[in-house]
Amino acid sequence: MPVSPGPVVSGSPASDPAGEDICALDAVDLAARIRRGELSAREVAQAHLDRIERHNPAVNAIVTLDAEGALAAAAAADARQARGEELGPLHGLPIAFKDTHSTRGMRTTHGSPLFADHVPLEDELLVQRIQDAGAIRIGKTNVPEFAAGSHTFNPVFGATRNPYDLTRSAGGSSGGAAAALASGFQPLADGSDMGGSLRNPASFCNVVGLRPTPGRVPSHPTGNLWDTMGVAGPMGRTVADTALLLSVMAGPDPRVPISLDEPGAGFRAPLARDLTGLRVAYAPDLGGRVPVDRDVREVVERQARVFEDLGCEVTEDCPDLDGAEDVFRTLRAQEFHHGLGALLDSDRDSLKASLVWNIEEGRRLTGADLIRARNGHARIHLAATAFFQRYDVLIAPVSQVTPFAVESEYPTDIDGEPQRTYLDWMRSAYFVTVLGSPALSVPAGFTQAGLPVGLQIVGPPRAERTVLETGAAYEAATGHGRRRPSLP
Repeated sequence: MPVSPGPVVSGSPASDPAGEDICALDAVDLAARIRRGELSAREVAQAHLDRIERHNPAVNAIVTLDAEGALAAAAAADARQARGEELGPLHGLPIAFKDTHSTRGMRTTHGSPLFADHVPLEDELLVQRIQDAGAIRIGKTNVPEFAAGSHTFNPVFGATRNPYDLTRSAGGSSGGAAAALASGFQPLADGSDMGGSLRNPASFCNVVGLRPTPGRVPSHPTGNLWDTMGVAGPMGRTVADTALLLSVMAGPDPRVPISLDEPGAGFRAPLARDLTGLRVAYAPDLGGRVPVDRDVREVVERQARVFEDLGCEVTEDCPDLDGAEDVFRTLRAQEFHHGLGALLDSDRDSLKASLVWNIEEGRRLTGADLIRARNGHARIHLAATAFFQRYDVLIAPVSQVTPFAVESEYPTDIDGEPQRTYLDWMRSAYFVTVLGSPALSVPAGFTQAGLPVGLQIVGPPRAERTVLETGAAYEAATGHGRRRPSLP
């Protein structure tokens, strides 16, 4: 299968018979038009390939492209439809997979020169599920080195730029995915999230990203079958699109002991809901635990009024997150040591400094450190359980900062408070990780400088439906996600 580093030629955007730009259509609408025969899978694939060829050189979201393979797969999908065969819910929708997710016959680099030529022999589970649902694989999206950090840059492909301001970061680690969505390169995207890797880039790029409850989207193969910190999840330009992708990613797998038994198909049901009486906790700085840039705060503070106007009961309150810093940092460092420690021994000079630091943090851990973190995790979970008996959802900032300069590795200051490591500025996302809750990033508006800001909607564990319904009602009331970037 031909694989290239990226598109190199220009093209024109394709339109559907009504004259609309195919690449601007929501995934739910696009899938319906293909199913009705108004558009062919090949037309849709070609339209997105043309757009990638025109605009990706400026954004650098798609880093491996297989145009020939995508068009062949789309033609095969059209032939199946012509024969009257059963069609999957993603039939004909193009997708580029995150470059940390293994794709059979297509390189998966993890953003590292050590894997620059790595071509897996098998698809991992989520890739298999998405393709089995009818999606057309077109390539891979950019990531930070080994998905470490919420800014997408690496020595193999360089940095992904924010489509709303090409001088700014697109976030990470699913930054290529978020930028590709915002740019119209694909209607859906897969991602993963440990400390905000779905949510931060969704916030930075004015799209939607869902960190599901651990086990909702099972991961296989994986080095730690019991891990609840890192999860895979869906991204889209709307909440309904994100729920559509979740519907095929979710569902049990006997090889994954924490996988939830509920099938994913239920997430395709309409999300319309009257929010009257919904109990909303509002935590603009997570109970004073995190600094928030004043531009972000100004946007987020306006959102509580939106929920009040929707009939919700809004109270400023926050779960007990004391100890979340130690829990997250300890369990993350353990995972980094477990997964990447051998590379530190063999190829230290090929790893970025922040990655080396995080692996070494894991090496210094003792058994007592891990027990303390596990006990703290349990305490926070029980406190959150009590909190969500009083409230249906929590709303808070996704990111503490606006998209920062693409040349910077991470923000080193938030309103005068130093951020000493590549993790510090992500606390508003990774404190929520410790809750074990589904957390949705949904567009909340723009700063005066035109930079996107996301709102985080968090629910009790396994309450994805509530979170998605709340997000859909908020999205309909505000319309912030309809504002698309203008690309050169």
